[in-house]
Amino acid sequence: MRADYCTRIALSDSATGKPGRVCFGPRSIAAPIPAVQRGEVREGLPDMLSRLAKLRVQRLLPAAAIAALAVLISMLTRCVLAWKAGPEAGLADWLRMFGFGLVYDVVAALCLVTPLALWLLAVPGRLARTRAHRALVVLVGFGYAYLFVLLAVMEWLFWDEFAARFNFIAVDYLLYTHEVLGNIWESYPVGVVLFALLVPALGSLAWMARPLWHAAGVPLGWRVALGALALWVILLAGVMGTLDSDLKDASSQDAINELAGNGVFQFFAANRRNELDYFRHYATVPLPEAVASVRAALGGADTAWVESAVPGAPREGVARPVRAAGKPRHLNVVLMSIESLGAEFLGAYGDKRGLTPNLDRLAAESLWFSRVYATGNRTVRGLEALSLALPPTPGQSIVRRPNNENLFSLGSVFAANGYDVSFAYGGYGYFDNMNDYFGANSYRAVDRRSIPPERVEFENIWGVADEHLYDFVLDQADALRARSPDKPFFVHVLTTSNHRPYTYPPNRIDIPSGSGREGAVKYTDYAVGKLLEHARRRAWFDDTVFVITADHGASARGTSRIPIDKYRIPLFVYAPKHVAPRRFERLMSQIDIAPTVLGLLDFSYVTKFFGRDVLRSPPETDRAFVGNYQTLGYMKGDRIAVLQPRRLVEVLRLGPGDKVLGAAQDPALAAEAISFYEVAANAFRKGLLKNDLAAPELRAPAR
Repeated sequence: MRADYCTRIALSDSATGKPGRVCFGPRSIAAPIPAVQRGEVREGLPDMLSRLAKLRVQRLLPAAAIAALAVLISMLTRCVLAWKAGPEAGLADWLRMFGFGLVYDVVAALCLVTPLALWLLAVPGRLARTRAHRALVVLVGFGYAYLFVLLAVMEWLFWDEFAARFNFIAVDYLLYTHEVLGNIWESYPVGVVLFALLVPALGSLAWMARPLWHAAGVPLGWRVALGALALWVILLAGVMGTLDSDLKDASSQDAINELAGNGVFQFFAANRRNELDYFRHYATVPLPEAVASVRAALGGADTAWVESAVPGAPREGVARPVRAAGKPRHLNVVLMSIESLGAEFLGAYGDKRGLTPNLDRLAAESLWFSRVYATGNRTVRGLEALSLALPPTPGQSIVRRPNNENLFSLGSVFAANGYDVSFAYGGYGYFDNMNDYFGANSYRAVDRRSIPPERVEFENIWGVADEHLYDFVLDQADALRARSPDKPFFVHVLTTSNHRPYTYPPNRIDIPSGSGREGAVKYTDYAVGKLLEHARRRAWFDDTVFVITADHGASARGTSRIPIDKYRIPLFVYAPKHVAPRRFERLMSQIDIAPTVLGLLDFSYVTKFFGRDVLRSPPETDRAFVGNYQTLGYMKGDRIAVLQPRRLVEVLRLGPGDKVLGAAQDPALAAEAISFYEVAANAFRKGLLKNDLAAPELRAPAR
């Protein structure tokens, strides 16, 4: 057996007065370390003092050993993935892969073991020396070892599917645990794999058990512990604040850049960035061709495109003038995006449960757009579509991404035309970054904190009941009219009542509060009816347009397949004095709502919207965008093109009720779908969606 390496240091044992003996090796901490007594340090060499400083924090050895194990397994994982990928790499590429990889591995390992390190530094000496504490540290070491080998297997499976380290797709999976876990359970022998992973985990534990056991109880003074803690936190914060996940991306080959990363580090970087890079994971066409295709779909041959001033991207945007035939009508606008109000709940769409008498009556009294599809399955995606009129780029909604301020929005058009612009939410607007997003994009954000307590009879975890939010919006409109009689207003209202736990004020409807979705839908309908009833009593009602729609459907879930029928939402434009009732049955996207409303007001402006005024567009341009975090759909006619990561593209035939009938061959539709999503992703990435209304050629016409 290999002998331990031992040395003597110039310290006296407090009990015997003899020099202390310190050993390094598998049995290195079997003997107690001598206590350090003040004034007993003899003069010695500088390296002896350095060794002493290290020994004083020897209780951190378990965290260091586990971190070293994490780095070792990460490097082995990189080797295996490199063997699988087989990139065409030169010496410089290999050095970059393993050099950057080692840096990311070390940082990720330090982050993972930080909880254990903090515990080891904070635990009192008396508790640290107990057998229970030592056993707990060994058990935690085994847990870490098992986690590391499990992550290695998960990285292999993820790479096999997406040819990438963990990214936003993996982040997305945490939001859809039911579908993901079910798919994994059906696709792999999960029980066998989990049991088999015990072998390498136990093997790692056998290597670490004895050092972990003894180091966990090493004496540690509070001054040393506090200093080590401060140093650990400062070092980790500094590294995390300066190390960017993009530093590794120096190669033209995606595989080399991905191999230079670390799965755990990339996972948290993707979660912070909230974006899934379109150009890395989705099918593309040459960008000039994509721009030409999108421009052909949005404007005629005589469209005077406004080229961008962004360096390197003068002909990659869709800015263009919109010229109305008539004089602009500066009517008030109330845009209501109702939580989860899928079309399937409304009697106007065929539902027989009688849940929406007010909305059904509204369908007959409004300009009813009956074939509108939401762009996504979450509220932030609906807010993005209604405010930016932009197709759903993959990953997280722009509402939650960095660099989402000062964008060309529906609010910016109204603001440029002299409107008071606001966003009103019944909950707390820090959720999903709503307050920051709207506040940075020409809106005045108003949330639960602004609603007087005496106006609130009922609220739940999501916010106040819809009727209380509507009452507050009416109060705000009254106050504005009293303050500025000639100033029109635009308010975007987001409700919360039609959401689990489905609770609402008592004695409003005949379904008890909290009994399920049907009651929440019926209460939502009740609140809309009450809002319009109270609004009709206001002097400003005759000059107001109510736009009533949903943020998304109620059951539009899934990550790979899109349940298209669940994306259908209602859209009613109600203004008895200005908009004649009728039913408009052509295909329409949620991103078309903003330009269509502006068209009803006869506004002339320069737009950057990807949506179009459907009332002034030819039928052949009708299409709809539907998507979730990673799957992007483009509906046109009786077909839908579906884009997915790994540059997968397929076209499907649709039947009655938007049911998928099977595959179809339509290269032109696929190319058009790719073009729209590619140009939209490029526009946000390069800053082409910024609000340039200060530029003379983009300035809105004066009132």
